[in-house]
Amino acid sequence: MANEILPLVGVAVGAATSFLVTSLNERTKWRREQSVRWDAQRLTAYAEYARLVSNAQRIAVARGLTVGPHPLEPTPEALDRLGSAEVHRTALSEALLLLGDRHTIATVKRMNQYLWQLEQLARAIPDQGDSGGSWDQTHEAYRTARQEYIDRARRSLGVTGSARISP
Repeated sequence: MANEILPLVGVAVGAATSFLVTSLNERTKWRREQSVRWDAQRLTAYAEYARLVSNAQRIAVARGLTVGPHPLEPTPEALDRLGSAEVHRTALSEALLLLGDRHTIATVKRMNQYLWQLEQLARAIPDQGDSGGSWDQTHEAYRTARQEYIDRARRSLGVTGSARISP
């Protein structure tokens, strides 16, 4: 009787082992595919947010708040474009809140604060809070936050090396 049971036990153990290994492989494959999918989404959101350039600096140059090339007179059309860019940036910020890790999200929030301050300065809106910084101080704080954002986003995507940008 043992001669009949041992082969059946062997088949059952083999089937169970095969099932377990296949299940683990499929689970690993699914996780890897999900990771790649979300990394691609994160990369797109991170890059689009970082690429978004505001006309606030060009308007600030025209207002004499800072120096730089290509001043943009604060006409109603230019201010409308500035507002549209803000709406687009806000939408991108929402995507980052869904896709980013907590460190990247924290730097996005800091960048947003500085960008809002820069836009207020460019629009010549009186400061509503106690930030009270000049264009140059606020812009430097923004650049520092932007560099931290880039570092955090790269780390979140598993990109090694440095991406220090010059001033």
